[in-house]
Amino acid sequence: MYESVLLAAAEEGDVNPLLPETYDIVWSVVCVVIIGFAFYKYVVPRLTKTLDERSDKIEGGIARAEAAQEKAQSTLQQYQEQLAEARLEAARIREEARTQGQQILAQIRAEAQAESDRIIAAGHTQLEAQRQQILTELRSEVGRTAVDLAEKIIGQAVSDDAKQAASIERFLDELDQSDAGIGVGR
Repeated sequence: MYESVLLAAAEEGDVNPLLPETYDIVWSVVCVVIIGFAFYKYVVPRLTKTLDERSDKIEGGIARAEAAQEKAQSTLQQYQEQLAEARLEAARIREEARTQGQQILAQIRAEAQAESDRIIAAGHTQLEAQRQQILTELRSEVGRTAVDLAEKIIGQAVSDDAKQAASIERFLDELDQSDAGIGVGR
């Protein structure tokens, strides 16, 4: 058998061993065309569909991420505006409270000063009333003492009330004048 192959090869003499036979080339081309057609008909559309879906998912994800980022930026802007407004409101409330506190403090001071003035005035009035009462009592005492002394000196009773009152008044006036003279000399 081996010899028959060698004989057949020797008969064909000028055939290139690297080139396949024509029927092999034809059948190979037919197989490649059938496989290419099947690949183009079934595999390429599925591959294209899968790639399109992935592309849509990626683009949709990017769009959603951009939308979420814009929403977050908008929310952050609103938050910062609200925070600034809240800070301004807090500063206004603090200033208003400070102003009210100062007004209340001024009002309390004014009321305390008015009460103090009233108490002092009442004290002066009371002191003046007591002074007048003491002066009246003192005059009456001094007058009785003067009458008693006068009765002892004269040796008789000074019974006339009008004369007694006039004498007492004259005596007290003389004391007042002498006190005034002493006070002026000081």
